[in-house]
Amino acid sequence: MAEYVIKHFGIPKILFIPAFVPPMKDTPKELANHRYKMTELAIKNNPHFEISDIEFRHSGKSYTYLTIKELYEIYQIDGKINFIIGTDAFEGLDRWYESEKLRKLVRFIVFVRKNDFDITKYDNMKTKGYDFKFARMQFNDISSTGIRNMIKNNQDLSGLLPEEVERYIKENGLYKD
Repeated sequence: MAEYVIKHFGIPKILFIPAFVPPMKDTPKELANHRYKMTELAIKNNPHFEISDIEFRHSGKSYTYLTIKELYEIYQIDGKINFIIGTDAFEGLDRWYESEKLRKLVRFIVFVRKNDFDITKYDNMKTKGYDFKFARMQFNDISSTGIRNMIKNNQDLSGLLPEEVERYIKENGLYKD
């Protein structure tokens, strides 16, 4: 998706920000460092990709609004930050921490995560003041939950993950239970 955004939206750099403690998921804290390392491995060979530990510098839950505010301070950003998101998460933005303030700071690049996509379903998001564009990349039904389930069931992951990430998961015994 990140490569698609660079090619089709003319964005020169993508900053990957693994969450330390996602606010809406019950995820063990010890997995945070693994998520960071896997992201680092996945993007290391692309000069347009960079990883940030911004959410690891704070203890506790990682709220997108606070991270975005901090990015504006660190990078002296002029205009809105482009934020890549799937339709599944985009539909729940109203429940995010400080969503009213967040929508003023970012332009969402929304990737379709469904086969039965209806663009008119999102008219209300425009009315609420969200700035967004849809990315028209071919839908591929892959999720982190699906990958974790495949690992639990010892299924072949060929082509779903970079080799370094797959090796890291195996070497560290991740997602077995």
